[in-house]
This record gives sequence, structure tokens and C-alpha cells, in this order.
Amino acid sequence: MINIKIGNCLDVLKELPKHHFHTVVTSPPYYGLRDYNTGTWIGGDPNCPHKRLTKISKDTATGHANMYEHGDVVGDAIYRQECPLCGAKRQDDQIGLELTPQDYVSRLVEVFRGVRDTLRDDGTVWLNLGDSYHNYRADGGSNVKQSVHSTKHDQPESSPHRANKIKGLKQKDLMGIPWRVAFALQEDGWYLRQDIIWHKPNPMPESVQDRCTKAHEYIFLLSKNSHYYFDHEAIQEEASQNRWGGKTPINVENSKDKENVFNGLTRERDMMSETKNKRSVWTVNTKPYKEAHFAVFPTDLIEPCIKAGSPKDGNVLDPFGGSGTTGLVADRLCRNATVIELNKDYVDIAEKRIMGETPMFTKVSIE
Repeated sequence: MINIKIGNCLDVLKELPKHHFHTVVTSPPYYGLRDYNTGTWIGGDPNCPHKRLTKISKDTATGHANMYEHGDVVGDAIYRQECPLCGAKRQDDQIGLELTPQDYVSRLVEVFRGVRDTLRDDGTVWLNLGDSYHNYRADGGSNVKQSVHSTKHDQPESSPHRANKIKGLKQKDLMGIPWRVAFALQEDGWYLRQDIIWHKPNPMPESVQDRCTKAHEYIFLLSKNSHYYFDHEAIQEEASQNRWGGKTPINVENSKDKENVFNGLTRERDMMSETKNKRSVWTVNTKPYKEAHFAVFPTDLIEPCIKAGSPKDGNVLDPFGGSGTTGLVADRLCRNATVIELNKDYVDIAEKRIMGETPMFTKVSIE
């Protein structure tokens, strides 16, 4: 069963049953990278694009002209509560366009308080987050080239200069957003159990020449309590053939009774383990979904989260549903899923995707 709920996750979470979900697998909008077109402008000029009109060129593949068509790379006006061109005021429930990292972190902490109410006492959260750089210029300025690739599925091709300077950050500083969020959640009462590295063998190529190309993101494992449901056997990895089982091999040369030692080693060889505990670096390729012009979860990335975090017929939640990957994988693994999404266009994408990739008798409801 897959239940898609349309609306602001802060509101929808209040309507969900308490202590119901075994695990939460989600990836909130990253800070300052995209506008998901959920905002409305109040007042001002209704014909105004509410985006800067300068530097538009037919040769600018990733500039402001492109934003009028797609709207998925944010412009400097996004970082203001008021349009500088016509005075219209922006109203928006989406997360990711806050003026400061502190505002962004505070909103996510609020969201996960609502998540905590819906989570069972033995429940877990698997939180995927990417980082952002501080690109400041007083007049907003042109977009900073981030990628030499033509697709935006992994990250935008460009990152806009921010018109607001952020206290404590210098131009080009890595903002450390994932860890800011993780530590804030820890301070709010969550157990921060592990940082998992999502290693991308096929990262988006970047044109930068003063740092390495980014090829990883974080997945944080959080829990409500110190003891929680975690099926480690469900996600064990294949072990190499020379790996021993639970016992440590004995040093034969230091033993007084070599015959007994060799008998023991023979028994241990019979107990050699074929699997090992899953490691904290997960190598998973990014896999764009052609219907969506925004980043999507690779199914291989979240499958171990759902397997380890919930039993069969368990309940899985994603408060930032996007294209519905969490619901899709949960259904494949015989779990029930609830997905929340603010943007109705993305709900249509998720419905189309789920109906096209799940068995005929999968039940999908949209509310």
C-alpha cells in the first residue's frame, strides 16, 4: 500500500497516526540550490517574472533565461522575501530557500519533531543531505558555474550568488549543512547513531580548479531511543573467502598443544562466514529519472535503509516524497509507505512512476 499525501509536511505530519512508522527514509531539499516552484507572489505586478532581467543570453545554457522555462535553479530574488522589481511579497511553504543556514536548520528540526511523533519508540530515521557553498555578492550577481554537465539530476549546473551575506561565512566557504542539521537534531533529542557516506562513482563533473570534484553525500542514521529496530542481517554484505567466522585464529607457534590447536582451526574453517556486517561507505551510482528535472533517490541507495529499518509489512514514511522513490522501493520490499509532497506536479510524476513500475495489484491512494 502506497499513500501519497499532498501538502506541507508540517501540517500533514500532525494528521498522521502517532507511534505508527517503523522507519523514515527521506532527502529534504538541499539548502539554496533549487526553487521547486511552490511559492506564490502577493501584490506587485502580476506580469513581473520576479527574477532579475539582466545577463539573459541565447548562449547562456544555465543562466536566468533558462530559469524562466524550468525554474529549478534559484535566482537572487529567491533569497528575498520581497521582489526587488515590483515589490510583490513571496509566500512559500517549501524548505531550502531560507535566508540563512540557521533558518534552514531550524525548519528541519521542526519537521523532524513532527516526524518523531509519528515514529514508533523503536523507530529510525535515514536522512540524506548534500552540502552547499556560500557564494555572496552584494548585487546578487551572475550564477557561479558548478558543473560542465548538461543534466541537473545530481546537482544544478550553477549556483547563484546570494544577495545576502551570511554572518560567519566567507565567500566560497563550504557551509557544512549536513552536519549542522545532524548536530541540531542531536541537540533536539535524537540519537545520532551513524554517518554513512554515499559514494558516487559517477559524480556530476565540475569545472572548478581549486578543489576536488564532489563525489559523496551523507546519510545520517538517527533513532528515538538507544535501543531500536535494526535488522543488520538483512543488509549484510558478501565476505571475502579468507574471512574467519566469530572466533579469532590461534597462534600455533605459541601453543603447547599443536594437535588441539589444529583441530580447533579445522573447526573454525568450517565456520567461515560468507557475509559481513555492512560497511558505512555505500557505493551507488546516481540514476536520473527522465520524467523529473530534479534530483531523485537511486533505488539501490534506499533499499538497505528500508530493509534494516523495518520488518516486512512494516510502515515507512517519507515527508519529502519527490518522485516517490521511497514508496516505490517500500512496495517492492512488501512494506507500506506514506509519502508527503508539497508540489502537485511532483505528485503526478510520482503517481505515474509508481503505477508504471509496481505490480498491477499495488494499492495507491492520493489525498
